[in-house]
Amino acid sequence: MIDDDHALATFAGGCFWCMEPPFEKLDGVYSVISGYTGGEEKNPTYDEVSSKQTGHMEAVQIEYDPAVITYEQLLMIFWRQIDPTDAGGQFVDRGPQYVSGIFYHNEEQRKTAQESKQELADSGRFDESLVTEIQPSKTFYKAEEYHQDYYKKNKLSYKFYRSNSGRDDFLNEAWGDERHIKLNTNSLYPSFSDEELKEKLSDIQYNVTREGATEEAFKNEYWDNKEEGIYVDVVSGEPLFSSTDKYKSGTGWPSFTKPLVEDNIVEVEDRTLFMVRKEVRSKHADSHLGHVFNDGPKPTGLRYCLNSSALRFVPKDELEDEGYGEFVSQFKMNEEGAS
Repeated sequence: MIDDDHALATFAGGCFWCMEPPFEKLDGVYSVISGYTGGEEKNPTYDEVSSKQTGHMEAVQIEYDPAVITYEQLLMIFWRQIDPTDAGGQFVDRGPQYVSGIFYHNEEQRKTAQESKQELADSGRFDESLVTEIQPSKTFYKAEEYHQDYYKKNKLSYKFYRSNSGRDDFLNEAWGDERHIKLNTNSLYPSFSDEELKEKLSDIQYNVTREGATEEAFKNEYWDNKEEGIYVDVVSGEPLFSSTDKYKSGTGWPSFTKPLVEDNIVEVEDRTLFMVRKEVRSKHADSHLGHVFNDGPKPTGLRYCLNSSALRFVPKDELEDEGYGEFVSQFKMNEEGAS
């Protein structure tokens, strides 16, 4: 525990690229860092951990708000990412640096982890014994920067690695429909499994929000929309942008000078297409929205260039009925200013 609002959880589950995504999407999680822990060698590098017996394991350290999400809930997510019966590594990755482990930070976490492991063992879900070790936390060394958020920075290579690692095949067989659980946190926004999203979204909406595709310019729903209202995430409904900040950029996509709710916007470095850009994603649904550029008009000088397929428009007259009443006042202020 760092303080009442911040606590740490440290888990090893094989390749840390695959362990970041499921935790980063959770409400109450401040950050998820990939790194190395468990050994005695100071400041190990990836090459050292991979090539010699350092005693370190690839792991993720999670900083979270225990008032929003509990350690027990984090453990529920953890077990659904790993093979707890494999003492030689995880899936395609073999070696001591890839074994699974729980590193507790206090006595309460130790007891909770042991109870969680025993409950899983008693469930009979796995035929073999659970070998995931529960041990005291040691110094956690942050991995090289290129390992952080690898699944976002290198979408194609991560997708190729993940699909060929054997992890998803095992987890689907072991957990089935229970693999994607919905936690009972204080979240205002719903979460969906990949299967549910394929049913909920159209093909283009799924391709854009989940696979980072770009829809066709000038042939999308909102590029020329002049109605007053707000734009929310098509998956979660979290409010993102307002018509008061929308402008005609000439690009053929809806463009905005600033977000409506800054906390709901996440910017990620994007190195695809042989260039460096800032990708824009939604915080709660982790939807790909578009990109932000520094060629917009005053007062911000920014152009949030978005895909209509990642958005749903809520007209100002329907804000109250749809639960977005807090944003009604900005349109009333505009009307008063115009008069």
